[in-house]
Amino acid sequence: MDLESVADELYGLPPGEFVAARGRHVAAARTAKDPALAKQIAALRKPTLAAWAGNLLVRSAPDQVEALQRLGEGLRAAQDRLAGDQLRELTRQRNALVAELAREARRLAAEAGQPVGDAVQHEVETTLHAVLADPDAAGEWAAGHLAKPLTTRPGFPGTATAATAATTATTARAPASSRRPARKRHLKLVEDPAKARAEELTRARKEAKAAEHEARDRDKALRRDESQRDKAESRLEEATARVADLTDRLRSAEQAETRAREALTHARRTLTATTRATRESRRAADKAAAKVADLESGT
Repeated sequence: MDLESVADELYGLPPGEFVAARGRHVAAARTAKDPALAKQIAALRKPTLAAWAGNLLVRSAPDQVEALQRLGEGLRAAQDRLAGDQLRELTRQRNALVAELAREARRLAAEAGQPVGDAVQHEVETTLHAVLADPDAAGEWAAGHLAKPLTTRPGFPGTATAATAATTATTARAPASSRRPARKRHLKLVEDPAKARAEELTRARKEAKAAEHEARDRDKALRRDESQRDKAESRLEEATARVADLTDRLRSAEQAETRAREALTHARRTLTATTRATRESRRAADKAAAKVADLESGT
């Protein structure tokens, strides 16, 4: 038994069976006198439904996994070269493939007896977009051991970046004449365009600052809640491992008790038979001794 094989088994199970199976493997590792492996197994996190569906997709559609990885490589290369036309085509392929794979993951989950809803399907799509944007995320997903959905990491182009790049490229090529009517209409509505732009910029900066503060607060709350969840999961995992260990010990004790009862029953039966035979032998010996005594007395 090794960590890789155990992880392959656990992350292939329905989420509802994960904790109990992990506890059994932890107990088995401890029985095998391998505390390091037991600790590593206990650290494996139960997958969310979205992560499990993503793992199920990896196991069930390896060809699609390779196709998505190749598309991600092409998309990242196109973004690096700022190839607008190729980028738009790859973006179209990406969106279509991501949607198709997310629907396939949902179908596979239903076939496995674990139907999922739109929210889970959306999380699967988020994972697939991260796979396309980040080669490290692609490798992590392809292993089939996800415990939670992936998100696009800072520094890697995401879906919004690709769409914005394509839109920007299109706008940059648009002739100046196509933008003049909008500018004229704007001048009719605003008497002092410079002042209006300054006021709009001030408002935008305030809104951006407020949004950034709110985002930071929510990030802190998210990290706090994730930490609390991880601690609760760790406590549950430790308790589950202890229950599994105690269950094994109780089973062993019950088996020892059964064997002891059987041995006691056998010993009692043997003792009863031996006692009966001893009594019969004693009576026979007494009878023989009495006969000898009678013969000796001449009676």
